[in-house]
Amino acid sequence: MILIGRKGFSEEWLTDDALLRVQGWARDGLNDEQLCQKMGIATRTFYEWQNKFPQLRQAIKKGKDPVDVEVENALLKRALGYDYEETITEIEEVDEGRQRKHVRRVKKHMPPDVGAIVFWLKNRKPHKWRDKIEAAPEVANELLQSLVELERRAVND
Repeated sequence: MILIGRKGFSEEWLTDDALLRVQGWARDGLNDEQLCQKMGIATRTFYEWQNKFPQLRQAIKKGKDPVDVEVENALLKRALGYDYEETITEIEEVDEGRQRKHVRRVKKHMPPDVGAIVFWLKNRKPHKWRDKIEAAPEVANELLQSLVELERRAVND
């Protein structure tokens, strides 16, 4: 539902309650387009309001920042691997109608995840880990000279 031209509509989103709601939506992982839908405004209006009203921009940033850090930490943890403890509950039938519960803790290891490692490196060090590696100009010149020499030899033979 998009309300266009409604006088005072932006002010409704600047109240403490509304800003808290927007912050919560951002914290819950809604992207900008989804926030626009929740607020009932166009994407262009959303960005204009963020430029015009710093309190709205701050609410969105305050909502997104902690979750972004949490996800980054989870990605790093997955990329490096980690140890964890798993609790296993076993129920043993002792007598008819009687059961014994046995709880044990098992230490386990989650190995590093190659996909997480690749994603991390490509984004953190793109100059070194991108898929497309560009040759230095001097290497490119050497290759070109070699090709010219090969072509010259083929013509002369």
